[in-house]
Amino acid sequence: MGDVAVGARSGHDGEEHRGHPAGADVPAADSAVTSGNDAGTAEDGMMRDDLDQTEDRGSGGSAPAQRKQRSFWKELPILIGIALVLALLIKTFLVQAFSIPSDSMQDTLQQGDRVLVDKLTPWFGSKPERGEVVVFHDPDDWLAGEPTANPNALQTVLSWIGLMPSAEEKDLIKRVIGVGGDTVECKGTGPLTVNGKPLDDKSFVYPGNTPCTVDDVGGQFKVKVPEGYIWVMGDHRQNSRDSRYNQSDKNHGMVPVDKVVGRAIVKAWPITRWGTLPIPDTFDQPGINDQTTTAAAALTVAPQGVALAGVVPIAVWRRRRTLKSASEVR
Repeated sequence: MGDVAVGARSGHDGEEHRGHPAGADVPAADSAVTSGNDAGTAEDGMMRDDLDQTEDRGSGGSAPAQRKQRSFWKELPILIGIALVLALLIKTFLVQAFSIPSDSMQDTLQQGDRVLVDKLTPWFGSKPERGEVVVFHDPDDWLAGEPTANPNALQTVLSWIGLMPSAEEKDLIKRVIGVGGDTVECKGTGPLTVNGKPLDDKSFVYPGNTPCTVDDVGGQFKVKVPEGYIWVMGDHRQNSRDSRYNQSDKNHGMVPVDKVVGRAIVKAWPITRWGTLPIPDTFDQPGINDQTTTAAAALTVAPQGVALAGVVPIAVWRRRRTLKSASEVR
């Protein structure tokens, strides 16, 4: 059986190669198989292309339909929503616009000016400095009796997104004169002094005003600013209800630092009055940071007091001993 199987196979092989070179049959077979596959692939590709074109053209044989773009009116609410969210974030954390309602900061700021207030730096622990113009919430009914604005619908929306100040928020804007630890004093018509250093305030005080106001309701004062508070005054000294005239409130005219919204950095409107609000040079004069405190004075006197307290008992003791010795001799 094994020989028959071998013989059959051998004869079969010989028939395959009869009249043909052995080496040529294999490539021919391979070529035939390859050609058949290529043809099938091409035919399949053509059929698929025809089907796709037929589906794209549809029953009417029209051109393929392009993807329809979203209507502008459908995208508009999304764009408005994004803009509102960004405006709220900016208002809350970065910058807010405020309107100047009075003449208390003339000539630095005029009634109706719009200022941009930096709200970012306080988030990083920055505190008000002398000479800065700051916006702060009413600390204790400073605006009592002032008329309340009645905004229309548009103004309400603009104030909500930060493009206008809110009518519900009672805010004031003044210049920082003293910070925690400072001693601020006004005698006569001035000059106004901080830690004993007179301020040269001609560059920002309203023309014709004296640095200090001579009256008996707050214009003459000497105050020590506690830590965590500031002392503020308007640049229009004779037309500003500031720290001087609120010394009877619970904070004695001081403004808590946590009531400060931020520093006014730019006059944004009207365009003709655009400009920055830098700190006047007089607040950087040498020696103005020398805060003489009661504690420091106590430390200065303390060594002398301790020495005196130690010497007196010793002197008394020696005096008694001398008298005792004298009496024994007698």
